[in-house]
Amino acid sequence: MALTLVVHSTGGLPEQSVSFDAPRVVIGRSESADLRLPDLGVSLRHATIRQRGPDYVIVDEGSTNGTFVGPVRLAPQAPRVLRSGDLIRIGRSWLEVKVQSLPITTSPTQATRELALALMARALEIAGEATVPRVTVQSGTDAEATLILDEPERRYVVGRSANADLILGDRDASRRHLEVYRRGSMVMIRDLGSKNGTRLSDQPLPSGAELAWPSGAEVVIGTDCLTLDDPVRKALDDIDGGADEHLPDEGIPLPDNHGRSRAEATVEKSVPVARLGTSTRGRRRPARSTGITWADLMVGVLALVMFGASVFGLYWLLGGH
Repeated sequence: MALTLVVHSTGGLPEQSVSFDAPRVVIGRSESADLRLPDLGVSLRHATIRQRGPDYVIVDEGSTNGTFVGPVRLAPQAPRVLRSGDLIRIGRSWLEVKVQSLPITTSPTQATRELALALMARALEIAGEATVPRVTVQSGTDAEATLILDEPERRYVVGRSANADLILGDRDASRRHLEVYRRGSMVMIRDLGSKNGTRLSDQPLPSGAELAWPSGAEVVIGTDCLTLDDPVRKALDDIDGGADEHLPDEGIPLPDNHGRSRAEATVEKSVPVARLGTSTRGRRRPARSTGITWADLMVGVLALVMFGASVFGLYWLLGGH
């Protein structure tokens, strides 16, 4: 059975899901997490979901703001069994658990990176900050020229042509020198068979090859030095170094399509690992009802009759007859 985590973000993004086929899934803010949530309310290593036999259990790894199943905060390092349909709160996000036969996500690492970038982009939008990548000529003949990559998948042309999207005046640039475009979370570049070539991080860029433009890398065309400013990727790279933000236990609403009763139901369905066995040792017995029933009355009457019969028999034996 696959473990699927459906991420319901409070930022208004549509729900997104990732399916795992692994004995352990680490949830946290760190880039090394299997499911990365770029939120300072999430600790670097916040919680883990582990497979134990046919069950999955969740363990809070001593996070700053805790891990919640429904409205209940879990004790650190205390495993709790998860059931399909349970809702987990980590930071500002709710995760819905689905344990069922579903196709495994082809590349969960890439899928979780795309998810983290989408969540970060939404957070920047809410804060009123820029989210669109831009290419800037930092130095050279065309210093300060800028190209904004605001259309995903559109192939922007850099060169001396008057029809180019970023027009260069450098004589070593070809008319159609370079393509720049966004593909998912990455910014890609491709040399268009330029006469004098293109250099990426001081290495020649093979003609016609599509390569990702790494953060901080420089592209050189003639005397022009181009840099990429991707605010979403930069914010995602920087968030690992931030301190955990303290959140209130309350105040993070459930997803719009889940009511309070759903959260309460998930708590009832989730069973602590300590209760998986059949032994009753150490458990508190249910309290007995204190109300008087008809059965109690009948037992009382029968007891009185037996008591009367015993007194009569004793009197008879002592010669009272």
